[in-house]
Amino acid sequence: MKALVTGATGFVGPRLLRLLDKPVVVSRNPDRAKQSIGHLAGRILRWDPLEGPPSPEAFDGIDVVYHLAGESVAGARWTAAQKARIRDSRVVGTRHLVQGIAQAAVKPATLVSASAVGYYGSRGDEELTESAAPADDFLARVCVEWEREALAAADLGVRVVTARTGIVLGSGSGGALAKMLTPFKLGAGGPLGNGRQWMPWVHVADLARLYVHAADHGEIRGPMNSVAPQPVRNSEFTRALARQLHRPAFMPAPYLGLRIVFGEFAQVLFASQRVIPQVALETGFTFQYPDVTAALREILAAAA
Repeated sequence: MKALVTGATGFVGPRLLRLLDKPVVVSRNPDRAKQSIGHLAGRILRWDPLEGPPSPEAFDGIDVVYHLAGESVAGARWTAAQKARIRDSRVVGTRHLVQGIAQAAVKPATLVSASAVGYYGSRGDEELTESAAPADDFLARVCVEWEREALAAADLGVRVVTARTGIVLGSGSGGALAKMLTPFKLGAGGPLGNGRQWMPWVHVADLARLYVHAADHGEIRGPMNSVAPQPVRNSEFTRALARQLHRPAFMPAPYLGLRIVFGEFAQVLFASQRVIPQVALETGFTFQYPDVTAALREILAAAA
């Protein structure tokens, strides 16, 4: 299948490109994209998600669109302006992408659009499959709007999958793990609060494979939880990471302190989300890294 990818220069994008055959990439900065991922891509075209739809020619011969573009939720303190950037990059950007699909002479068969487990909010020990209702906090509302814009492509005859992603673990400076390593390496790591909150995580290699799985399996429509099948409590993740680094992990991070540092985003860090990838498992997906200890071992060995 010939693919088009947005957000290809992000943390997950290059891993996905390696699974595809010289896909078309659309980027706000094609020159920078050529430098970083040019060897993995075919055509690289300019598209700013906030300016309007991509050129209809971008979709020539395209069978599947992988839409990964969006402002990082952890990139900066959540001021009103930053929250607007987070929302608009997803909601407006996806709306413009679907408008571009609508203008294409031949529509792609499938749109796999990133979403997030933020859809569910903090739900304690409740097991969350794709049928669970959304929450009503900021990230949940963004996810609901984001998915609604993607699902509008279904009215054009496009099969749409919204991949609700958790914490993506992988080597490299752009991932969540890179932000966690420094305090652990200094011997100051520890759980968030009491550590009982569930962490929905996924190895970046499995996430890229999940996107391709969604494109390859025509029976998948709508939400697909894109997380490992074994969610862990924060305390368990903390112990597993400390063991791999041969460091202690006994200094819990209090909510109040992180609220001062991160503002409203601290709520996300302490959210409990026991997310289960029911759709992926029922459609035959096999995880390479279902266990967090094995995932961390592979990632940290690769980074060494």
